[in-house]
Amino acid sequence: MVTIFFIAYWIGKLSFTFFFPTDNLQPPTAKTTNKTAFQQIQSVPLPDKLTFAGEEVPLTNEDVKERLERELIHNTYKLSAMLLILKREGRWRQLLQDELKANGVPEDFFYLAVAESELDVYALSPVGAHGFWQFMRATGKEIGLEISPQVDQRRDVLLATQAACKYLKTAHQKFGNWTLVAASYNRGMTGMEKAVTAQKQNSYYELYLNQETYRYIFRILALKVIMENPTTYGFHLTAAEKYQPFKTKTYAVKRTIADLAAFAIEQNTSYKTIKKLNPWLDDNDTYQLVVSKKDYTLLLPE
Repeated sequence: MVTIFFIAYWIGKLSFTFFFPTDNLQPPTAKTTNKTAFQQIQSVPLPDKLTFAGEEVPLTNEDVKERLERELIHNTYKLSAMLLILKREGRWRQLLQDELKANGVPEDFFYLAVAESELDVYALSPVGAHGFWQFMRATGKEIGLEISPQVDQRRDVLLATQAACKYLKTAHQKFGNWTLVAASYNRGMTGMEKAVTAQKQNSYYELYLNQETYRYIFRILALKVIMENPTTYGFHLTAAEKYQPFKTKTYAVKRTIADLAAFAIEQNTSYKTIKKLNPWLDDNDTYQLVVSKKDYTLLLPE
């Protein structure tokens, strides 16, 4: 009996040692805790000089430097969102900047669209602002965009950009500098005009504003700095890794299309592709595009 107990004891001891080596049960030594950190978090570099729409940012002002640094840190370390922005940039930057330039608006307003929507054409805010330029329904209609059960042109990249240009140029006639114009896109022209008049300041950087508008321009500036210098901020993408522009041709719709799915097949494509290339087509169960007051232009695969 003693012999059996003795054998069982040693079998159990050997088994425990095999499955649970005593080395693993010791507290970590200084050597094991000094391994290279999983990631390195560090401060972000600030540019020596910076402009927006040709207007100098006063980086010698400590308050301005701190506000810019805050947004650079926030956007640099918002990794997944920033990475997606840099990928989408490959598809949309040239198109938007060409349209801005053609309409007499500085190309830096591309970064305002990035700040508004992260270049997500389906971006929808909690209060109902929609598309790249985040127009509210009433504002979109006032500025000439169709918003109906079958169409929402706030998601038409070209038409919405042209509408944004109208707003921006009207604001520039009022304020005389593009930085205040950009701030008014967030606060509204009336709100900015009241602040400028009450505080007797015509510089955005010298105005005391609500927190959202107080940060708004600096978010745009931070996005500009990061997107123009991505590797400096840790983002390494080749041109091939960015989303490519769609290759399309235009199709003038002068008569109602009773069945968009059948129409797509006739055009050697699919309903899904038509929806992807024309996000302004609203979801509906009729699969129709009714032409009544005006024609439409569809994008089709080249």
